[in-house]
Amino acid sequence: MAVELLRVDDRLVHGQVVEGWVPELKINEIAVVSDEIFSDEIRKSIMRFSVPENVNLIFLKVEEAAENLEVKQEDGSLRVLALFSNLKDAYETLKKMKTVKTLNIGGIHYSAGKNFSLGKAIFLSEEDCFNLRKIDELGVKIEGRGVPHDKPSDILQSIK
Repeated sequence: MAVELLRVDDRLVHGQVVEGWVPELKINEIAVVSDEIFSDEIRKSIMRFSVPENVNLIFLKVEEAAENLEVKQEDGSLRVLALFSNLKDAYETLKKMKTVKTLNIGGIHYSAGKNFSLGKAIFLSEEDCFNLRKIDELGVKIEGRGVPHDKPSDILQSIK
């Protein structure tokens, strides 16, 4: 499979991703899916400095992400990690994809309106819970896990 992991983490490219997931899954391309980041040259430049030289970093608009990631599924030389900053963008992408089976929730940090806490790194709003249920309806398994060696938690069980 070319798309090795789809992950929601509002920090996007950071230590857990670069030091944990990239080597564990032998990732050679990171796709950041975010309309906001796609148009922000400064943030894109900062992210490029964080990624190892042997890993390609691309930026996708939410609208084009599903098609782009589905094409990558057929490329045997790619091992892609797709990153989303929020569950809404992940849902909008996943509902157009046919090959995805799992979504990793790594970190959604506290902000106004995120009143439901699942541990130290996952805070959800009502809209987040709605999007998680919609993703579940697509048949996508949802797991909470910060780094590859953590035990996955059942996010849906926690919000029911």
